[in-house]
Amino acid sequence: MMLGKLSRRCYCTSVHQQPWLFLGLGNPGDKYNGTRHNIGFEMIDVFAESVGIQMNLLNFKAIMGQGFVGDLPVILAKPQTYMNLSGESSGPLAAYYKLPLNRVLVVHDDTQLPCGVLRLQEKGGHGCHNGLKSVMHHFRGNKEFARLRIGIGKPPGQMDPKAFLLQKFSMLARERIDGALAEGVEALKLVLSKDFGESWRLFNVEQKYKHLRQHTIIAP
Repeated sequence: MMLGKLSRRCYCTSVHQQPWLFLGLGNPGDKYNGTRHNIGFEMIDVFAESVGIQMNLLNFKAIMGQGFVGDLPVILAKPQTYMNLSGESSGPLAAYYKLPLNRVLVVHDDTQLPCGVLRLQEKGGHGCHNGLKSVMHHFRGNKEFARLRIGIGKPPGQMDPKAFLLQKFSMLARERIDGALAEGVEALKLVLSKDFGESWRLFNVEQKYKHLRQHTIIAP
């Protein structure tokens, strides 16, 4: 990983080419790879590979990549501050590029959605997600940023939620998550190609019915 110098000039040339910032939330370090709480990191890596953006910069306490999807500039980032301090990276990063929050999207795990189900959301609260709490704090309490929520299911029985988040997926749940990551790539491309509206609603409806069509319940 190289310590790269960020380029701002080519990313902010006009209002029509204002970049999107996609932030994936997670915890740094090999021991967290593949855990439920790190699905935001995974989504950014899968998207970066699909569009040919190299994640080869280290700046603003984040592993980053810069590139274009079509003619639209995109900045990808994985804060390395640990989940609960994600805003220490995302706040200064958005400020550096002078981005309004309607050009920021945060990818994160969500225990309120079934495993492998996605939701695009224009704005909202933190839902007791500590990473989102930190991001919102460093956005001065503003919650007017988009999210791609990736369902990981709820902890079974009386399992400690923290332990659940830091576990890896079962084999069957992993298959469902891998499918969700592929769909997430298309969701992020949809964000870049469309405004909020009917296309987002249709995506969310399709995700809802995808889950309802499942004949077998896969435990997380």
